[in-house]
Amino acid sequence: MPARLLEGHPVAEEILRDVREQIRTSATQTPLTVAVLLGDDAAARSYARAIRKTMAPLGIEVRTVPLDDSMHEERFREIVTQLNRQADITGILALQPLPPGLPRSLPALSIAPEKDVDGITPVNAGRLLLGLPAIAPSTPAGAMELLRYYGIPVSGRRAVIVGRSPVVGRPLVSLLLAADATVTVCHRKTSDLADVTRTAELLFVAAGSPALIKPDMVRPGTVVIDFGVNAVGEHLVGDVDPAVAEVASAITPVPGGTGPVTNAILARNLLTLAKLQRS
Repeated sequence: MPARLLEGHPVAEEILRDVREQIRTSATQTPLTVAVLLGDDAAARSYARAIRKTMAPLGIEVRTVPLDDSMHEERFREIVTQLNRQADITGILALQPLPPGLPRSLPALSIAPEKDVDGITPVNAGRLLLGLPAIAPSTPAGAMELLRYYGIPVSGRRAVIVGRSPVVGRPLVSLLLAADATVTVCHRKTSDLADVTRTAELLFVAAGSPALIKPDMVRPGTVVIDFGVNAVGEHLVGDVDPAVAEVASAITPVPGGTGPVTNAILARNLLTLAKLQRS
C-alpha cells in the first residue's frame, strides 16, 4: 500500500504555536530581528519570501541585506561585522548561493556564534558534534522534529544519509547519533549506492539530484525523508522518485515536507538566540 505522507505543515504549526506563546510571555518583550543576506538568485529570493511569511505572524522582523554580484570578500566581512555588533539584530542568516567569487564557507567564518541562527559556525557545529547544547541547522533539526511528531522511532535503527553537506548531512549525523541511531553516510564517491541505501530503516536524502533514489534502491517499509528541492520545468521535485512511495512505509512530500518545518525551526532558533543574548 502507498506510504504514509509525512506532511510538514502540522509539525511547523506545533513549533510555531510554542514560539508564539514564548514570545507572548517573554518578560522583556524584546523584538526579534533576523538579517537575511541575499544574493541575486531566484531560489534564494523565494526562500527569503517564505522566511518572511513564517516570521511575520510571530512579530519577527526580517531585514533583507542585498549582496551585489561584484561584492568581494572584504566587503562581505564588513557587512557581517556590522550586523554582529548591532544590538537590535538577534540573528543572521546567509542564503546560498553567495555572489560569484565568495567562498561558500565565508558566512560560517564571519557570523558571530551568538547570532548564528542556522548553526553553521565552527562553534555551533563543534558543540553539536560533541553532543553539547548548540544551535542546530534548521533543515536536519526539522527532520528530527518530523520523526518525533509522527511517532517514528530512531533509537537502535539503521539510518542512511545520502549527502554530506555541512548544513544537512554532517549535522544530521550528530543529531541521529545523539538519538542512538546507527548511521551510514553516502556521497558522490560512494560505490554501489543502492546496496547501501537498501540497508536503511531510515533513509535521508539531501543530494541535490532530482529523483536520484529509485524504488529498487529502497527496502520495503523504510521511512524516507527527502530534503531535495529541485526545479524541473515549472515543478519542484525531490531527490527521491515519487514511485518510492509504493515501497516505503512513510515519506515526506516535495513540496510540503521538510520545507515548512525548516522555517519553523529558524524561528525557534532565533528565540533561543534571544534568550542566550539576554543571559
